[in-house]
Amino acid sequence: MITLNIEKTLGFISKENVQAYENRVKDAMDALENGTGKGNDFLGWLHLPSSITAEHIAELKAAAQTLRENCDVVVVAGIGGSYLGARAVIEALSNSFAWLQEKKDSPVILYAGHNIGEDYLYELTEYLKGKKFGVINISKSGTTTETALAFRLLKKQCEDQRGKDVARKVIVAITDAKKGAARITADKEGYKSFIIPDNVGGRFSVLTPVGLLPIAVAGFDIEKLISGAVSMEKACGKDVPFAENPAAIYAATRNELYKNGKKIEILVNFNPKLHYVSEWWKQLYGESEGKEHKGIFPASVDFTTDLHSMGQWIQEGERTIYETVISVAHANYSLQVPSDGENLDGLNFLAGKHVDEVNKMAELGTQLAHVDGGVPNMRIVIPALNEESIGALLYFFEKACGISGYLLGVNPFNQPGVEAYKKNMFALLDKPGYEEESKAIRARL
Repeated sequence: MITLNIEKTLGFISKENVQAYENRVKDAMDALENGTGKGNDFLGWLHLPSSITAEHIAELKAAAQTLRENCDVVVVAGIGGSYLGARAVIEALSNSFAWLQEKKDSPVILYAGHNIGEDYLYELTEYLKGKKFGVINISKSGTTTETALAFRLLKKQCEDQRGKDVARKVIVAITDAKKGAARITADKEGYKSFIIPDNVGGRFSVLTPVGLLPIAVAGFDIEKLISGAVSMEKACGKDVPFAENPAAIYAATRNELYKNGKKIEILVNFNPKLHYVSEWWKQLYGESEGKEHKGIFPASVDFTTDLHSMGQWIQEGERTIYETVISVAHANYSLQVPSDGENLDGLNFLAGKHVDEVNKMAELGTQLAHVDGGVPNMRIVIPALNEESIGALLYFFEKACGISGYLLGVNPFNQPGVEAYKKNMFALLDKPGYEEESKAIRARL
């Protein structure tokens, strides 16, 4: 379903040096399979696609149907991995302008809990006034500041507008099985709830209810999404030879590029619907590999749009970068360039061509220009923007991330650095229990 081409990295690195990673990759994959590596208590994602049961899917679809039947708007409250995976899939598969249509086939999906923007939250709550809305609250602890703050506002508004009985029906909790504030609230209020597995970290959670429920509410086929991921789980399996395993080759190539001074990986798409796939990917790799003063910096661009802003730097800036391009083989629709009698814009040479053909030539021309300018390029091709392809792409990146983190020598499944800003923020806000930290921090201001 997915092909990976590294030919445009060769010349910057050698094929022999990539192949030399075979034994190290095998060791990394064995460590994942056997649970002998760092972070081995967070490997629940590894065979998650093939372990999802029909009963679990049916339960998710039933909950999604309840929200679809009772809501015009559903707000997904979560931050980081608790919302980016769902948003990546929903944005990739949605009609770009469906939310503007008066008659909608599915609820409008909005997002909260991923920032602390007063204007954003005010405008959201104003928009929701008079709307039949529901909430999917995604938080393992229930105390993550951004999400908890948003949910407090949304819960009150939903109860005030729709009554507690209806609110109980249209608020769903995705949280820990037994502990935490969100679990206590869900049990007390009688919300439908789903469990975030203890052994699956947030950035690897898109194929748990964290991602699957919002995606189902948006009207997409989660069985096909899972099927695509299952196919990629097999294609990247431990018994697949190194040369035929796309996750293994991707992990080896990016580590060899890193060893040769390419410190920044730019994920490129030529389809604007993939913007949030890039955002999800940035968290996956940034949070997994950025440790111990190591790690490739993950960046992203939307082409051809960003060729008119970032294109100059990529073409002629510092040569510490490489690009990984996601290419969609076939557009979902057909649109041809018309002929124009006056031809004032000079575009009649394109008349009769499909817009996607023009885009593909822009993609090819950009790749050649950037390689000539000293930027190695990898190319990932997916067949189309559909559930199977996106499911496969997400699992491919997850598996490669686990391998790559072990090649780098870090624990790809923890995120100790994320806690530093929280401690300072809590101290500055005078949270109980942070009195000493507050004094120390204020002395520095």
